[in-house]
Amino acid sequence: MATQTEDDTTVKEPLDLIRLSLDERIYVKCRGDRELRGKLHAYDQHLNMILGDVEETVTTVEIDDETYEEIIKTSKRAVQYLFVRGDVVILVSPPLRSA
Repeated sequence: MATQTEDDTTVKEPLDLIRLSLDERIYVKCRGDRELRGKLHAYDQHLNMILGDVEETVTTVEIDDETYEEIIKTSKRAVQYLFVRGDVVILVSPPLRSA
């Protein structure tokens, strides 16, 4: 029989990886070329999340009218708290863990 601490750190389902990242900084890639980095405070089964101390990066691609070259622009902003709706989430990356 596994001890309580082993059960707390075991990844058996995809959401277990998110659970292990609570109160840690994570990376979230969203639809619309948005990226978020922040501390995970809460989540649910739909991947709705509440992040704190968030850095949001938005990437836009514009086409130059004369040269038809792509111009890639990024803008960043800091947000104290952010609610992320789960249906915009593409990827969630937990913090790197050393063994």
